[in-house]
Amino acid sequence: MKTLKPVYGTFVLVLFLSLLLSGVASAHVTVLPSEVTQGGYEKFAVRVPNEKTIPTVKVEVKFQLDAVSISRFEPKPGWSYELTKDGDKITGVTWTATGEGLGATEFGEFYMQGKVADAATSISWKAYQTYKDGSVVEWVGAAGSDKPASVTKVNPKPAGSSTDSHGHTAAPGAAGTAAEAAPASSAGGSSLPTILSIVAVVLSAASLLVSLTRKK
Repeated sequence: MKTLKPVYGTFVLVLFLSLLLSGVASAHVTVLPSEVTQGGYEKFAVRVPNEKTIPTVKVEVKFQLDAVSISRFEPKPGWSYELTKDGDKITGVTWTATGEGLGATEFGEFYMQGKVADAATSISWKAYQTYKDGSVVEWVGAAGSDKPASVTKVNPKPAGSSTDSHGHTAAPGAAGTAAEAAPASSAGGSSLPTILSIVAVVLSAASLLVSLTRKK
């Protein structure tokens, strides 16, 4: 059994690194859902994780006006919000903590609603996260950068489909209401890709462990 200790140590190290990297990869401001449909009305969730030992006290999001029109905001206890406008158009929103904000091990979600443009192909969300010491993290970079802006993929409407006043899409001749034909998008997102990645790493490490054990 003594000869197996280095193998078990390697296995534990690989598992720890996989969990650590998966956490780092997701630790930035994101807007959910990750996919929407052209012309639909959506509820968006701005998910903000705190990455420092001091609180996050302000979150600003700027809207891509040619891709989405945001018009409603859900009140959040402990936070106030202020809108930025260009004429009648809402160009962005800033949430400011009225209390302690988001602590070191916390995250928060801020909800808003709006309509996806009929010709949109993607929505880029530029976000600015302010900490209690005044430092600002700008989530505005390209995909793959250290501080990427969150991007929502916009899928085209099915050919010949129509969208009702609630953003539900129905194909021509479809039975029932549009709401029955197309389930509403969830702003909660999915953790399935992360889970599958972790499982794959664990299985690979387990296979390595078995192989080395047989050699011993």
